[in-house]
Amino acid sequence: MYQFMSSAVAAIAFLLAASPSQPIKAQTPPIRAYQTKATAIARDAQILDQQQKANPSRFDLKKYPITDSNATHWQESLWAIGVLALDKSYALQALENVLQMTTAANLSDPQKGIIDMAMQVSLELYTLKPEVYGKLQPHFLRTINSSDDSQWVALSLAAITKSANADPNQLAKLKLKVQQRFPKWSQDLHLRATLQNLPSDRLVADKPKTIPNLTDLLKWQVAPQQAHVYVLCRPNRDVLCLMLIKDRNGKFLKQGQQLWSVPLLLQSVRNLDWYFTNGRTPQGLYRMEGISRQPDDEFFHAYGQFSLVNLFVPFEDGVNAFLPNQKGKFTGNLQAYQALLPPTWRDYAPIQQTFWAGNVGRSLFRIHGSGAAIDFFRNKDKVVNSKNFDWNATLGCLSAIEIYDDRGSLIKADMPKILNALNTVGKGKIEGYLIVVDVPSVSNEPVSVAEIAKYLN
Repeated sequence: MYQFMSSAVAAIAFLLAASPSQPIKAQTPPIRAYQTKATAIARDAQILDQQQKANPSRFDLKKYPITDSNATHWQESLWAIGVLALDKSYALQALENVLQMTTAANLSDPQKGIIDMAMQVSLELYTLKPEVYGKLQPHFLRTINSSDDSQWVALSLAAITKSANADPNQLAKLKLKVQQRFPKWSQDLHLRATLQNLPSDRLVADKPKTIPNLTDLLKWQVAPQQAHVYVLCRPNRDVLCLMLIKDRNGKFLKQGQQLWSVPLLLQSVRNLDWYFTNGRTPQGLYRMEGISRQPDDEFFHAYGQFSLVNLFVPFEDGVNAFLPNQKGKFTGNLQAYQALLPPTWRDYAPIQQTFWAGNVGRSLFRIHGSGAAIDFFRNKDKVVNSKNFDWNATLGCLSAIEIYDDRGSLIKADMPKILNALNTVGKGKIEGYLIVVDVPSVSNEPVSVAEIAKYLN
């Protein structure tokens, strides 16, 4: 699966990839209380821009054939369909026109990139807006039966699995079909994880109802004299996660008499699972190293006005030292990764997700705010709990609250608090480790400070 991005998304990725790899000062820049791009007028202009890019005329195959020269045009137009979640037959037809190409031969990389975007937008809309996009199912089935691209097959199977009307008998037949067509499916993360997510396989998949001793994880040090950040979530990522910080001496940061904490949202706006690009933030271990500064207002819409905290998964380029005193990225095997975890957690499959995600190329995870309106993505209410609507879902990153009123005035932002805390424990620089883990619960409420405090006594 070739990942080709629209010009806007590519520019953002360039900003992140080009950020300094060495730990750098974490001081928070002066807060700008007013943002011109956060005013009601600017918000309306942003939506108008998406409406123009999703105009029916832009999907005219005679005028804009799906070729290399039109790759950016199609990327941006398909992205806009996903943003607006249009109730229009022409939007459905546009996706169908692209999905017809999943079984074509001799596709160029830019064409594959267009199909990648269409596949992800199609899964999102098929699962979140089935009354309009349920008609995409034949294209998913044809892809499963005939496409040679294992990731497109996995996305198609994931879409059908997530459908509210998924037929267990049909899923069983599709599982067998995929295993027959891809004899080495167990060695392909996308196929293996998707097959494990089938209802009939969930009892044996890596989704246990209990987790190892949380105290062991909270007291563990990946390496001495390193800050540790814990992000504790529910398996249902439409509720908020809880961020805690442990200093280089192993003591948890406090605010007054309570543990220091910040709520984060780790949900995918695309409704994708962790093993897909743009999917939910994987569980597991990240190297935390340095920040990506906001150069100007160009990236305000995506990330807000504050610096981003850099996180690196195993095998990802750009890190100065994933392991202290060992320059470069993590390149070890699974056993080497497991050795970085407490003994009671080493065989717990979900905490290995960052290892496998990095192994298939996921990257550029960050903690960041958002300059986008809280209702910019029109399907957001289907992936984010209404209680947490002030937080924006992302394409895999960890999202901190950052909201503005209609005049562009900043109302609330947690990135300054996060950056200042990391600056405090890092004595002027950001470096250490971040661990994401889902904590099951019978309730649908976020993990609380009181709940975690019991494991620290």
